Amino acid sequence: MKSLTAENFRDCLLDKVDMRRQQVSQTVEEVQKVIYQLTTEISNQDIRFQAIPYSFAYNGNIKVLAPSQFLVTVPVRGLAGYRETREKCWRYYSLQGTRLPCPLRSPEGLEQWLEVEQFMKSLWQWHEADVNIEGDIVPAKVLQVFRKLVENAVETCHLSGKVSMVTNSTAVRIAMETSKGQVEIELAPEVEIPTAWSRKARWPRCLTRWPPPERVKCIKSFGFSLLARSEYHWQRSFLQAEQVLLGQLDEDGGCRRQCLQALRQMKEDVWCPGKRPIITSHHLQTVLFWTCEKYPQAKDWQVFSTSILRLAKKLHKCVSQHFLKHFFVPNSNLLQYASLAELDTVARRLAVFLKDPQSNLP
Repeated sequence: MKSLTAENFRDCLLDKVDMRRQQVSQTVEEVQKVIYQLTTEISNQDIRFQAIPYSFAYNGNIKVLAPSQFLVTVPVRGLAGYRETREKCWRYYSLQGTRLPCPLRSPEGLEQWLEVEQFMKSLWQWHEADVNIEGDIVPAKVLQVFRKLVENAVETCHLSGKVSMVTNSTAVRIAMETSKGQVEIELAPEVEIPTAWSRKARWPRCLTRWPPPERVKCIKSFGFSLLARSEYHWQRSFLQAEQVLLGQLDEDGGCRRQCLQALRQMKEDVWCPGKRPIITSHHLQTVLFWTCEKYPQAKDWQVFSTSILRLAKKLHKCVSQHFLKHFFVPNSNLLQYASLAELDTVARRLAVFLKDPQSNLP
């Protein structure tokens, strides 16, 4: 394996990283304006959904998965005082209200059921049949209501020439024209749970030294959330906790963030380009977190060439094995539903890079 020098990096990647940041920032600005209009109208029509305010700084509700792929979490209103309870063993209902002969699949990994009775306070609208079946708040029902609200908001806000619905998905997705081209945005209703840390997230792990204990306490204080992205099960999300972890990466003077930016640039230019890449920024962020846990000391992150190759090797191992553990819930595989053929293509490109890094810079 040949050395990847700091000079190579500066010449080949830093300018591109800065250019990407500027372009993505402009796109986020355009996306944010449209999301503000849509969610304000949606909130006016249905009290259960909150408007996402316009922010002149970082907007925690907008996650950039790739330059043309965004996840926007839309907080819901009227569910407070969450309590984790023992779940009912079986569910036999269908989305159409008929009784099934066999029970529904049990939640796996990041998934869970959500009962309205798990909240000490709830608006009466969450007990209505448009979102509730046998006491469960069903994500597919929530998405049906939300999709209709989004469709109406696009018309009411006169955005039909700029925004269109993407129909081939359970999740609510829109395509939006921006000055940099078309982007796809998933809008996911979000139940925020800031008062508790999920029992499924057994973190930190024993004998780990990263992050330090005081940081762990701060991160866990942000709680978690549940996203409506599928039919019957809500998806646990730790986006805010992950953002806090990212924001304090290099207090010891290391180059972790710089390595993440370079890894992302290589991923987008060489290893996994395209509008809907199989590997997103969230996957790369997770690779970084696991590597930071394995190499917790400041001295491990002083030399860029060593650090970036370490991350690339970890990413190659994950895509080759089709397995990337969620950082907080490690029994969940973030690549479980990814195309194996696409993962193998990324693995081959990574292998070529690792064999001769200097010859494979973009």
